[in-house]
Amino acid sequence: MQENSVELEIDKIASGGSGVGRFEGRAVFVAGTCPGDRITARIVEEHESWNKAELTGVLRAGEDRVEAECPWYGNCGGCTLQQLSYAGQLDAKKLLVSDALMRIGGIQNARIGDIVPSRPYAYRNRMQLHRVNQPKKNESSVGLKRRSDNQVLSLDFCPVADPVIQEAMLEKKLFAPPWTDRFHVFGHGAMLLIEGGQDERGIIRIRGRDLILDVRNFFQSNVAVLETLIEDVMRFAKEAPADGRALDLYCGVGTFGAFLSAHFSRLDMVENDKESIALARENVRGPGIRHLALSDNEWVRRAESREEPYAFILVDPPRTGLSAALRLALIERKPNLIAYVSCDPATLARDTKELLAGGFVLESCTAYDFYPQTAHIESLALFRSGVR
Repeated sequence: MQENSVELEIDKIASGGSGVGRFEGRAVFVAGTCPGDRITARIVEEHESWNKAELTGVLRAGEDRVEAECPWYGNCGGCTLQQLSYAGQLDAKKLLVSDALMRIGGIQNARIGDIVPSRPYAYRNRMQLHRVNQPKKNESSVGLKRRSDNQVLSLDFCPVADPVIQEAMLEKKLFAPPWTDRFHVFGHGAMLLIEGGQDERGIIRIRGRDLILDVRNFFQSNVAVLETLIEDVMRFAKEAPADGRALDLYCGVGTFGAFLSAHFSRLDMVENDKESIALARENVRGPGIRHLALSDNEWVRRAESREEPYAFILVDPPRTGLSAALRLALIERKPNLIAYVSCDPATLARDTKELLAGGFVLESCTAYDFYPQTAHIESLALFRSGVR
């Protein structure tokens, strides 16, 4: 065996999408592998307790190993799990959430519901594309970043993109605006919004409600799974009295708030991004609705947060999770119900540990596969105040 070459069996998928095995007591992370694979790999980074390696051969394939559907897979940096069957991806992601809750949150036997699946391909409604500088003949002028470096890989097709985006790529209708090398597109049904193009704004119908969106502002990238998540959030929210006060924290453009406002007579919507809260004002209107352009820490210090206790709180933070000040505020003010939408199992587990120590009960945790073919996973954790 060559120097720095190892042979090992892959046990599971790590949070970044690499497979994990063990060699001489150290964890070894190898991209492009599946649980059950017996592989050879070359160590490229050595650390005190773990190594990173490159796959050099598959001696025995795990039962969930499949051929990738994308011809650019391995070069394109967008997907990391196309070598794993979709059923295998769902198993791996559910384990990511339960492992984080146990390892970081210290929660034994956490109740993780069945992961909510998606279409494995042609699902992604919102994408960021990059300009290809000086494309060669017959190349597309847009693409995605390579996995190995910061260069842009020219693509005329992306199998995870929504069909209307796929069609626009094939017909070479997508171009980066002159002032930037990267831009966003949003496609759903017949609607195609292109940053820097003629149509940047549109209306999308979600569970019977029309929402205005702007392609320049964040909006969930898998509308079909979003609808299921909204349904689950509202099922929990409706346990709270309709005349109670509700809070939509990190409200974005008002996606959840549009539905919460239909149940609660009073709703506070908090969002730090000025453009997003402006859209939220358009999407969610009516008496009893307050829109607050504040960060989470600014909201904690404001008088509104210390008025009548909230009967229901929805939090949908970025990957960094809840701030320390917000975690403390939630524990001190003890809302009856908290729905926590998370895009990172590690920060969800950290925040869950503190909420449980502060008197909350974790009622359930469900994972949602918003991003098939990648290791990203969203979760919904439902907390109930332990004080009855």
